[in-house]
Amino acid sequence: MTDYFAGDLRTNRERMLAGDFYISDDPESARESQRAVALQTKYTAAYAEDPDAARPILDELLGSLGHEAHIKPPIYVDYGTYITVGARTFINYNLTALDVAPITIGEDCQIGPNVQLLTPTHPVEPQPRRDRLEAAEPITIGDNVWLGGGAIVLPGVTIGSNSVIGAGAVVTKDIPANSLAVGNPARVIREI
Repeated sequence: MTDYFAGDLRTNRERMLAGDFYISDDPESARESQRAVALQTKYTAAYAEDPDAARPILDELLGSLGHEAHIKPPIYVDYGTYITVGARTFINYNLTALDVAPITIGEDCQIGPNVQLLTPTHPVEPQPRRDRLEAAEPITIGDNVWLGGGAIVLPGVTIGSNSVIGAGAVVTKDIPANSLAVGNPARVIREI
């Protein structure tokens, strides 16, 4: 068994932000996560009354939200502050974006319902602690990318611009620009 904390005096939050293994028990991270839950809930309620009036809540939740970007609720995030959404991007219902590491979504993207963008990783060997041991790798989605409904993008993946990811695909590796990828695991079936 590997002790990922031997000689490491950093807080779990410092380890998380560095992309190293950490245990999600840091009080500051817990406060940031609770902030996100409150804003997500507030956004969903406000959107039901007036989508335009709800936009400032989304601006407060996310790290950056581009001009004319639109996200239909509900949206589920760990923190929100590590998510960047480009201009004119449309995200359909029920996005889950676990932003333990940065998630960057380019401009003019179309993201279907029930898409999951998952940055956390876990060791595959037994651990000396019973706590949840995690690390994270960023996700980058280029401009003009389409993600079909139910697609899952795993940690560390980059999807090149002008690509289409089929509904239900599980993207485990980088997808080059101008590609159509489908399946589980997703594989490129042709250039676009």
